[in-house]
Amino acid sequence: MHITSRDQLRVHYAEAKGRAARKTIDHLEGHCRQFIALSPFLLLSTASDEGKGDVTPRGDAPGFVAVLDNHHLAIPDRPGNNRLDSLENILENPEVGILFMIPGFMETLRVNGTAQIRTDDDLRERFVVNGRLPASVLVVEVREAFMHCAKSIMRARLWEADAQVNRKLMPTIGQIVSDQIGDERPDETQDEMIESYRPGLY
Repeated sequence: MHITSRDQLRVHYAEAKGRAARKTIDHLEGHCRQFIALSPFLLLSTASDEGKGDVTPRGDAPGFVAVLDNHHLAIPDRPGNNRLDSLENILENPEVGILFMIPGFMETLRVNGTAQIRTDDDLRERFVVNGRLPASVLVVEVREAFMHCAKSIMRARLWEADAQVNRKLMPTIGQIVSDQIGDERPDETQDEMIESYRPGLY
């Protein structure tokens, strides 16, 4: 059955209740601020004005995202592949969803709101690393924030050492992309590829 309405959907799911239904807040209070300060990694979700979705990982040293005040946070845009999928989506549709993660923590922090792409010099200078400024900074006005329970990470055993997968079970990303688009396969190891990324991290 193709579900097309909320009523049809709720036939298969109970209504949220208790804390799960009440835990959403509209600002970044102390616990949210501490979680963000400890987080070195997030997933940023965006969509175009046509509704085409995208999600991108962002990572840096713990606390790389700055909480500007109770309703705003700032994410530096570090060097990447210059596709700009997320940023171009935000130009069309400012709605974003963010999932903050901390290695070893079972819980995650979800933040939803609207984003602006900013290039103010004083804002970019807050995020300088090794003398290099981010090209832009994403400033998010927070509409919703709440802690997400541990069940998904517990099921995935994400942080458990014996659940880690041997990277050698798949080719390097260069080999994978070459196979997918028909380019000549680069002759480099996974370690060589990782080392090639290092000079361009900032």
